[in-house]
Amino acid sequence: MVGAGVLSLPYAMAQLGWGPGVAILILSWVITLYTLWQMVEMHEMVPGKRFDRYHELGQHAFGEKLGLYIVVPQQLIVEVGVCIVYMVTGGKSLKKFHELVCDNCKSIKLTYFIMIFASVHFVLSHLPNFNSISGVSLAAAVMSLSYSTIAWSASVAKGVKENVEYGYKAKSTAGTVFNFFSALGEVAFAYAGHNVVLEIQATIPSTPEKPSKGPMWKGVVVAYIVVALCYFPVALIGYWMFGNSVDDNILETLEKPAWLIATANIFVVIHVIGSYQIYAMPVFDMMETLLVKKMNFRPRWILRFFVRNFYVAATMFVGMTFPFFGGLLAFFGGFAFAPTTYFLPCVIWLAIYKPRRYSLSWWANWICIVFGVCLMVLSPIGGLRTIIIQAKDYKFYS
Repeated sequence: MVGAGVLSLPYAMAQLGWGPGVAILILSWVITLYTLWQMVEMHEMVPGKRFDRYHELGQHAFGEKLGLYIVVPQQLIVEVGVCIVYMVTGGKSLKKFHELVCDNCKSIKLTYFIMIFASVHFVLSHLPNFNSISGVSLAAAVMSLSYSTIAWSASVAKGVKENVEYGYKAKSTAGTVFNFFSALGEVAFAYAGHNVVLEIQATIPSTPEKPSKGPMWKGVVVAYIVVALCYFPVALIGYWMFGNSVDDNILETLEKPAWLIATANIFVVIHVIGSYQIYAMPVFDMMETLLVKKMNFRPRWILRFFVRNFYVAATMFVGMTFPFFGGLLAFFGGFAFAPTTYFLPCVIWLAIYKPRRYSLSWWANWICIVFGVCLMVLSPIGGLRTIIIQAKDYKFYS
């Protein structure tokens, strides 16, 4: 659950300000927990059947064809988007590690660090399935807890910066508004477990007496408590200590103690390696199924070899072309994560359960839908503007 999006939360806070920032963090936490509960409940709502994929749920709600067209493109955008952002994150963290550990070394381009990071995935992508990744997942979970803790504790140790400012950074009203929009997307990006939740629940054994939703919901609650313990301290303490001068990745703002921040950056790299694989797996699955079923390729290792290497190379290339962590987060967070995380489960819930009009369930779902749609429309605008502004002074592959 805890993604590398947590590192941009202090920056999002700086663009939102204290009041709206805290409100949106808490609101997002509550809404995403509610939609996650819906997903867990709907996994086995038809007796004797389990919806193991997000799109199967969509097909049940909207019909065979329409369900596929609504859910699959959004899921693909999320998964590809995460992979691109993680390429950039991995590269940036490696670069920061290199700078901290070796002061007098010749500086190496970010482009090369992204290539170094991608090289790991050219190997890891050929692991067969989710279970072979469980070890990687455990490491990733420990890592994300560790670097979140380092991020806020190192901020506390550093103390409040001299002449700290909490006002908005942008000089113009338009700038402030657009930054506000893009910060919404950065927050949305941080809450992103919904796309693989049904796949994860599918691995839990289930009987009519003991349905899988029991243990799954316990797992979700634990995950969300951990999420709160990671996200809130990082967002609030990071902003409190650095004010609006914080970078879009808080580990770039922190310099000392060098060994600790270097360790945190390596933790990020290890975590992002695991997460990249988890988000890439469903894409491999879709691409290979399409090639075998629709285009009649023979399912051999050579097909897997080409498909997976092509995908890793493609995400690496896009990451190298647009290595803007904050802008990418805001763009993908709003464009892809808002629908699948904030309002698609609510729409499916309304379509299937048809709660009474103006009942509590009806209101709860509609509030989530309105909030989610606003997010989806507004944050990509802010994110795109951030990317354009950063790209103006940026030399490609420099």
